[in-house]
Amino acid sequence: MTLRVLSLSTLFPNPVRPAFGGFVGNQMAALARRGDVDLTMLAPIGLPPWPLTLRAPYAALAKAPAQSSIAGATALHPRFRVLPLIGGDGNAQRLAAAVLPLVRRLHAAQPFDLVDAQFFFPDGPAAAIIAKDIKRPLTIKARGSDILMWGHRPRALAQIRAAGEQAALMLAVSAELRRDMIALGLPSERIAVHYTGLDRTRFAPIPRQEAREKLGLSEGPLLLATGSLIAIKGQALAIEALADLPGTTLALAGAGPDEPALRELTARLALQDRVRFLGQVSHTELPLWLSAANALVLPSEREGLANAWIEALACGSPLVIPDIGGAREVVQAPSAGRIAARQPAAIAAAVREVLAADYPQAEVAANAAKFSWDSNAAELSQHFHRVAGKV
Repeated sequence: MTLRVLSLSTLFPNPVRPAFGGFVGNQMAALARRGDVDLTMLAPIGLPPWPLTLRAPYAALAKAPAQSSIAGATALHPRFRVLPLIGGDGNAQRLAAAVLPLVRRLHAAQPFDLVDAQFFFPDGPAAAIIAKDIKRPLTIKARGSDILMWGHRPRALAQIRAAGEQAALMLAVSAELRRDMIALGLPSERIAVHYTGLDRTRFAPIPRQEAREKLGLSEGPLLLATGSLIAIKGQALAIEALADLPGTTLALAGAGPDEPALRELTARLALQDRVRFLGQVSHTELPLWLSAANALVLPSEREGLANAWIEALACGSPLVIPDIGGAREVVQAPSAGRIAARQPAAIAAAVREVLAADYPQAEVAANAAKFSWDSNAAELSQHFHRVAGKV
């Protein structure tokens, strides 16, 4: 039976930022392709008051279309008001108020069976307001920072708990994140683990030497760090660890506000010849870099279960990551890499172990065998149908 689902996600691709929240986009595209869920994505865009809208990135976001599509499903991009730096705790209320008139019109024309949120804050409390207004069951997914950061802000936590009490089902991207949710006071009996997926047509091992030749890389160990250049991703720790890894190169795939500070640190440690700033790497090139790398080094401060971990493993690149989120649910065999403290010396020691072991790419890739977007979407569809009572 086809289920009508309204899914809310502020972390979602749009034509102006096509890679933003790409993992949510991949999941929902796989869900839409199944044919048993009639999906409407509500992917609002937050804009501040004028004249802040004249500044980056808001000037570009303001030009995003009101509607786009994902795998044949509609993605709507209504606007809502954000107050940068000071107004995060009130985003859920402003978001719900901005989109409710649109939701009511859509629901009146063709009723939804279920309201879903793909991020716990601000999406979860906003979806709770919407679900209560149109009298439909609610599901909410937690992914990491929405619990690990917002869950420690009193005003946001009160909204998270209220939304959790209303939700018929909550999903967590790892068992560890589920435990974090329970510790915040969310009802354990309504929290299930729902692991991420993987585009298996894109992320698969390319022979390391072949990948390096295509990228024009020289010989020697290569470490890769992917993700936005922001403090919580810990690229500075990876650079500092590189000082204890002579002959090794570190490539940073991503862009962000920390780039000037990371370049300054690189110069101060005299590592300019061994740190490469790649900028934003395209989806076409990323599997090449992951296959070329001897290890993925991501000393993040917090994660739920990072898609980057799974993508690296699938390309045959073992991990060096901290004991955060679902790390121990991913690094279960030596060939998956090492868990290391967020300290340069510990990171360097773990990298040396991985380089010395030199695991075959196929053996590393086997650690990601259970992940795919098709299986992720099938499980999500089962959850939705059960909550809506249409199994």
